Order: sequence, then C-alpha cells, then structure tokens
Amino acid sequence: MGTVLSFRADSSERRSDYIARTRTSHLIAEARKSGVEVRRGAEANGPVAGRCLKMPGSVPASGEATWPKDVGIIALEVYFPSQYVEQEELEQFDGVAAGKYTVGLGQTRMGFCSDREDINSLCLTVVQRLMERNCLSYESIGRLEVGTETIIDKSKSVKTVIMQLFEESGNTDVEGIDTTNACYGGTAALFNAVNWVESSSWDGRYALVVAGDIAVYATGSARPTGGAGAVAMLVGPNAPLAFDRGLRGTHMQHAYDFYKPDMESEYPVVDGKLSIQCYLSALDRCYTVYRNKVHSQWQKEGIDKRFKMDDFGYMIFHSPYCKLVQKSLARLVLNDFLSDPNPNTEGGIFSGLEAFREVKPEETYFDRDVEKAFMKASMKMFEQKTKASLLISNQNGNMYTPSVYGCLASLIAQHSPQQLSGHRIGVFSYGSGFAATLYSIRVTQDATPGSALDKLVGSLSDLQLRLDSRKKVSPAVFTENMKLREETHHLANYTPQGSVDDLFPGTWYLTHVDEKHRRQYTRRSANEDGPLEAGLLTSTTATEHIPSPVKKMPRIPGNAAGPEVVAISNGEH
Repeated sequence: MGTVLSFRADSSERRSDYIARTRTSHLIAEARKSGVEVRRGAEANGPVAGRCLKMPGSVPASGEATWPKDVGIIALEVYFPSQYVEQEELEQFDGVAAGKYTVGLGQTRMGFCSDREDINSLCLTVVQRLMERNCLSYESIGRLEVGTETIIDKSKSVKTVIMQLFEESGNTDVEGIDTTNACYGGTAALFNAVNWVESSSWDGRYALVVAGDIAVYATGSARPTGGAGAVAMLVGPNAPLAFDRGLRGTHMQHAYDFYKPDMESEYPVVDGKLSIQCYLSALDRCYTVYRNKVHSQWQKEGIDKRFKMDDFGYMIFHSPYCKLVQKSLARLVLNDFLSDPNPNTEGGIFSGLEAFREVKPEETYFDRDVEKAFMKASMKMFEQKTKASLLISNQNGNMYTPSVYGCLASLIAQHSPQQLSGHRIGVFSYGSGFAATLYSIRVTQDATPGSALDKLVGSLSDLQLRLDSRKKVSPAVFTENMKLREETHHLANYTPQGSVDDLFPGTWYLTHVDEKHRRQYTRRSANEDGPLEAGLLTSTTATEHIPSPVKKMPRIPGNAAGPEVVAISNGEH
C-alpha cells in the first residue's frame, strides 16, 4: 500500500491544523497533475478521515505487477588474447616442482596481452563483437557500465572511451560509468544494470555491462595465476537468464588481502594466505545470507524445507585458479552439513563425515583433513554442477572482473538449451579488499529452436574452437612480454612494439600514446585483410527499433556479419 498522508476534518481545527491541511491539499493537487493515484482514506487501510497518496515507485499488493518481467542477461560475448603459454612449460622454465601450477593450481594454459592491448582495447573489442554478432544498433543501448580494476587513468573512465563506438549513431544518452573494487566490479556493474531496468529510471532500452581486466603479476609464485580478457553482457527483460529477485547474499569487509597501491605499476601487493581466508569466509557468509533469504521466500509460499546445494542446478564461482573453485564447492557442502540438524552420515553425500560434526567453519580455512574429506564427498557434485564452468579459467587464467562471467559463458557453451532450461544457477562473485555476493539466475523453460536461450547457447558454441585457435608461445617469449609491459607501462610518447599479425581478426589495439598520454587505437580487419588505417568510423549494423519504455523489448535478430570499424582514440587530437 502507498504512503498515507492524512488530516482530521474537525470543525474546530486549529490554525496549525488548517495550515497542515492546506499543504496536504496542495500536495494532493500536484500529485494528481503528475498522474499519481489519489484515494480517500476509506479506500485505503481503514477509516482514515483524510486522503491517501500512492507514491511513485510504491510496490503494489502483488509485489511485482509494475516490474519488468524476467530481467537478466539476454546476450553474452567473451574476448581473450590470441596468445598463451603452457603452464607445464612454465613450471620447467621457473624451476618449480612438476605439477605445482598444473595440479596445485589446476591451470593448463595462461593467456596474456602484449603491449598492443590495454583495458580500453579489450573493452572496445568485446563491445563491438557483441553488437555486431547480435545485429544491435547503438541507439538501443540506454546504459553502459564497465567493471574493471585495470586503471590506466585516475580520472577518465573506460566507458567514455567505448562511447566513441556510439558516435555515428548519435546516441549520447547512455547512463553508467566505471565501477571498481578488485574482481567484484563487474558484478557491481551488472547489479546496477539490473536495478536500472527494474527502476523508474528505465526508458525501455537495453543495458550493456562490460567486465574486463589484464591480470599480471611480478616474477614469483603468483605469476602463473594471471590472465586477461573481457566479457560483455546485454541486460533487459524477458531474458533467458533471469535474476532471482531478492535473492542476493552479500558480505563486505575491510582487509588488505590484495591491493594495488603503486599507481606506476600493473602489479598488485598480495597476501596469498589472507586472500584465500577472505575468499572462503566471504563464501560462508554469503551462502548463509542467501539461504536465509530463500527460506523467507519459501515460508511466504508455504514451502517447508531447507535450501541446500542440490537446489542449484549449477554452481559457478569467481576463479582465481581452478583448484580454489573445487575447494569452494566442497566448502558449500561443509556448510550444508553443519547447518543440517540431522545429516545422514550413513549414506549419501555426507556418508562417513560424522567426525567433522562439531568443527567450526572459521577454524577450517586451512584444515587439510576437512578439505580432503569434503572435496572427496563433493566430487560427483563438482563434476555435475561446476567443472564445465572452468573451461576459460583453465585455458586462459584469471581475468579478474570477468572471471565468474567467463565461467558462466563456459557453462553455457558446453550444455544444450535443453540441459540448461529450468535450472537455477548459483553465482559467487568475490573481489579482494573485500566484497562478495552469492546470487542466483533462473534459466528460462523455453529451449525451443530459435528461442532466446537457443540463440544464447548458439552464440557461444565456438568457444572451444576460439581457445584452440590461439597461438602458443614459449615461456621465454611470455617473460619478455611481461618485461616489456613492465618497462613501458604508463609511458608517454610511446608506440607499442608487439605484433599486430598475432591478434585475432576484429581486435582493437593500441597504436600510439602521445606526449599527453592520449591513446590511439585501430581495429584489425575482421576479414583478415590486415589492419585498417582510415579515419573515425563506427558500426552501422542493421538498424533496430528503439524500444518504448512501455513496450516489450524487441527480439534480438540472428547473427550477421557487421561492417569494419577503424581508428579511434581516448582523447582529442
């Protein structure tokens, strides 16, 4: 029910009452002019001798009637670098024990960028690919937000650089800006996009979310946990991947587990043990809050049961490295075990775990016995619900903000629409410092040919082929590239030295940084005819109706090849 404004209509009203009544009458008149519903008190909650305003944004009795339906991810595009190094060869090159990176971390390959690519070029590439592959017009985007921790300018946002893709369309009415907190920025940007579509600010157009980063480390034990890439997500109603409304478990806390205080360097300061503890403690707390919110919803619906991991069809995680993800799934099973008042230790997933009944979660972050027991108990669940999501993480490494959304793309790419339809996907996002949320996505029931889900799955079906088409380089070449990036990071009046021929067709790359640190970019031809060197030109792909705020979002057309786009910059010249 709306906010109630009332006054008494006694004949003996005092002057102060009269003034209050007059002000209220003026408010009611203004509300009527604005189209706000005004009702007599008797029509509201009980016999109020006055009037009731249903304020803008008030939730109706149904709780959902005025919200767009099934807001979530409609389309998704992934970009990763065109070159990689084998982790097994890196073990030998670094002189560490065999299996330290491949078994201990669970990593196979690591993608990396030369000095030709930076955060701006990654995001330009993934945005244009999403727009072209889905035949979207730039006029159809009403919000664009970037989540990144790769900072190359302390003032100018990556989002403003991407806006150059919009110039030919004339669309400058695009809300959103950059969002930063380690690996959590992409999730914060995604939440902001969903909230915008569900708010009174929404004008009926799509929101576009970009998560991108270049994860590099100084020589040492952390270097093999690097990677790079970007993910772009189109957000709107009637989505095949819809957010569960009201089901987010968030935990935020201060810690120096991973941070980047040196503005002259790409490298972070990392406390590895503390970072793992923060990650696992955040997972525990987020899962507890999430379950409590599910239980509250179920109680209102008359459902009497406890939420457990079996209620997720799939579960994906932010992935600094794959072995941590496997341990994290085991951690959630530990949480289920400890919260179950009567766990069955004679059979099923909890079989043989009675010895751990009294453990305290906060004392088990580095308990090898607990870890081994619950990893063994959850192995089948890991194979069914999580393993497929680690394709990009295993083959490309940690992408920071896009990491968990690369896991989402990997999961979708390796399942059919029929296998995904109707399932609930649990998503755990973590960013050091630290911020974390566990939330869930509901996959649409419609898996028919040509459906939104079918199109989404089809758009990612080439993921493995794209990973396999990358160029393998030696650890020595990889190390040379890291040294070059270290020496040239943030240089002015600099022309990159990396090869353009090694880039994927259609990739944006850095051509020059002038004396004022203004960056210039060019796009390699998508038709593999070599880089294009013309003036500013942005996409003119198939025009699409700009949806009205009161109309249903338009269906995304099928894939079509878009025209070439060339030479833009991040500043005036």
